Amino acid sequence: MNTALPTEALHRPGGGRGLWDALTNRYLLKLLVHKEIRVRYRGSVLGMVWSYVKPAVQFAVFYFAVGVFLQMNRAVPNFALYLFSGIVAINFFNEAFGNATRAVVGNSPLVKKIYLPRQLFPVSSVYVAGVHFVPQLVVLVVGALIVGWRPGPLQVLAGVAGFAIIAVLALGLGLLFGAINVIVRDAENIVDLIAMVVSWTSPVLYHWNHVVEALGTGPGWVLYQLNPLTPAIELFHWCFWAPTNGVDYVAPPGMPVFALLAGVTSLLALVVGEMVFRRLDGRFAQEL
Repeated sequence: MNTALPTEALHRPGGGRGLWDALTNRYLLKLLVHKEIRVRYRGSVLGMVWSYVKPAVQFAVFYFAVGVFLQMNRAVPNFALYLFSGIVAINFFNEAFGNATRAVVGNSPLVKKIYLPRQLFPVSSVYVAGVHFVPQLVVLVVGALIVGWRPGPLQVLAGVAGFAIIAVLALGLGLLFGAINVIVRDAENIVDLIAMVVSWTSPVLYHWNHVVEALGTGPGWVLYQLNPLTPAIELFHWCFWAPTNGVDYVAPPGMPVFALLAGVTSLLALVVGEMVFRRLDGRFAQEL
């Protein structure tokens, strides 16, 4: 009696389809998302309400520090909406990127005990960040409606494109730094520094014309726009802030080109992140 296993059904560990397996394995992804949300709010009284409290406090601090004390609310019409549309975008990136970087190390018991597509951990972290993004988006839309938000189809698509750029970039960088973090834990500190830098080098607290006034439209402006988050956040502004009462919107120089470059850069980050992640995947259990 031949009891040999069919070799065509066997796969080398780590030799699957990588990120594609993670994205298509919806059941495991759903379990990991639920687990991450339960663990995060275990013992919390407010639970998901923190999704509103944290950005609200952040918005209040920035609004009074920049809007009132530095008088940006006089220079930028509907500055509160301008500020909040940038905050929700940058918060989504920082949360998704930071948690994706820590995802593999944070799930070390699972990594060491069973095999499953390890990309599931960063993907689930980005998904959870998206869950937290939704209530902030609802508040943003309500605030925009109060000040006469009437977006056109292209502006709605711009908002979707901005979200997609941020999500893909966060996942790509999360895969890259998440894999490196297993080997060298300093990666977490580097990510924290990146989060701080991008919060101030993206047009969240100020208008893009202040950058042009300081740098002109030469190499300095191009370098500033090569940060993929800069065009992505400007797409959010065009979607949520520009079509409101009292705003005479003028697009930054070269916005379509830089938005396209941001999309290409995000896809490139995803490809590189997946390649590095798969290259180091076989060492995860040993290193952890």
